[in-house]
Amino acid sequence: MKPKFIFVTGGVLSSLGKGIASASMGTLLELRGIRVTFMKFDPYINVDPGTMNPFQHGEVFVTEDGAETDLDMGHYERYAHTMMGKKNNYTTGQIYDAVIAKERQGEYLGATVQVIPHITDEIKDKAMKVVEGYDVAIIEIGGTVGDIESLPFLEAIRQMRSDVGAENVLYVHLTLVPYLKTSGEFKSKPTQHSVKELREIGIQPDILLCRTESELTQEVKKKISLFCNVTEDAVITLRTVETVYEVPLTLHQERLDEKIVERLNMWTAAPRLDRWEEIVRQIKTPQLNVTIAMVGKYVHLTESYKSLNEALIHGGMKNQTRVTIRYIDSEEIERSGIGNLFEGVDGLLVPGGFGVRGIEGKIQAIEYARTRRLPFFGICLGMQLAVTEFARNVCGLSEANSAEFNNSTPHPVIDLMPEQKKITSKGGTMRLGAYPCRVVEETWAYEAYGSAEISERHRHRYEVNNDYREALESKGMIFSGLSPNGLLVEIAEIPDHPWFLGCQFHPEFKSRPWAPAPLFNRFIRAALEAHRSVEEAP
Repeated sequence: MKPKFIFVTGGVLSSLGKGIASASMGTLLELRGIRVTFMKFDPYINVDPGTMNPFQHGEVFVTEDGAETDLDMGHYERYAHTMMGKKNNYTTGQIYDAVIAKERQGEYLGATVQVIPHITDEIKDKAMKVVEGYDVAIIEIGGTVGDIESLPFLEAIRQMRSDVGAENVLYVHLTLVPYLKTSGEFKSKPTQHSVKELREIGIQPDILLCRTESELTQEVKKKISLFCNVTEDAVITLRTVETVYEVPLTLHQERLDEKIVERLNMWTAAPRLDRWEEIVRQIKTPQLNVTIAMVGKYVHLTESYKSLNEALIHGGMKNQTRVTIRYIDSEEIERSGIGNLFEGVDGLLVPGGFGVRGIEGKIQAIEYARTRRLPFFGICLGMQLAVTEFARNVCGLSEANSAEFNNSTPHPVIDLMPEQKKITSKGGTMRLGAYPCRVVEETWAYEAYGSAEISERHRHRYEVNNDYREALESKGMIFSGLSPNGLLVEIAEIPDHPWFLGCQFHPEFKSRPWAPAPLFNRFIRAALEAHRSVEEAP
């Protein structure tokens, strides 16, 4: 059977975007026994989102092979079993860079290099390579139809129908159908206009996913069908739901997966949705509640911590607990102090990040968690700051700091490794992707993982300075996770505490609703224990 392609484009969107819709489609096809992979083309000219401000772009998701990618790669991995990598996310910057490199090497034999056919051919080549070994590739085109940056990608997917055959290509368009309470009606004009834009480019959508707050009436579906030249049964309601993990179930109720396999002429078994029904049940009907304070500097855009948020939910599901996240701006702590910010909090999490802004506020929060014996979880920068706080306030090194924030500190407890200092390109010093770690037995880390050998994904530059390890250990900090050669600290703990752990890696990237990241599972359990102890106190 020839591989099939589902191209997902977007018109005017609301809070639920193409990423979750694409991931949900992939889940339904996977549950029918179809081998599915995903791909996203991002129209921005940056080579990748690695250097982009989280306020503009949201989270940078890191894959096993070390690619810094769009956060939608996280949706794809959390919903389906396919692992994402460098070949699954391309930007305009990468496409043009590849074409220019070929031109410099003489691969175009002196031809004038143009958007058509050279850029579009490069895009199609990436799509053909990603589908190898799979039955279906779900390929999302970033941005909104009508944006000038998206035009080469839309032209490329228009050509794909002729290249691989109309029976092997499906165009899915996601658009907003707002409901106006004042007039009591759905408005289909945004959908009509974005479909009109697509048809002018030469793409006729096969299926419309209509993002809406409630169920579309058959009358509205009939109107959209008429004006957008699609069949009524191909107008699918994509309504707001209580949890995003309910989206595959609602799309199945709309018979989307049935419509896809019918249009692509594929024979499959009926999907088994038991697992997803159980996931939704666990989220909707928890027995317990905990509140976790997340202290960061991107808290005004929660998409910056997307994988963290989901991993906390997964940990809560495992413990039959609803996790309420209280976002706290670390700069607010610097301005006004802690005060009662952590009142009613059962655990404190300090996530990763870059740059000096808000650092001292995070350190104050970590000191609060350590001295008040509040369960603490530090990730990447969060671990580094936990080491810094311990060095300052327990080891007596009052001027301890990370060389990233103070290059002249007399006590750089966090620093570049000696071999890294010789590298002039900052990108060359980053540890990206999956690395192995050896876990010490009889520690919280070992209890969480149940294994002495683990592998987790990294995205950082600085490390714990080995010159200070002995001093830190002498005061009670233990390093329960190390690189196989013992030179790099991966996990730090304070055993004389209800639960205080920091890890250099990002365990949230591998967390799944049916398989929560072990450290998140254990952190939520520690927060539950803290919550119970407060309730039981006289």
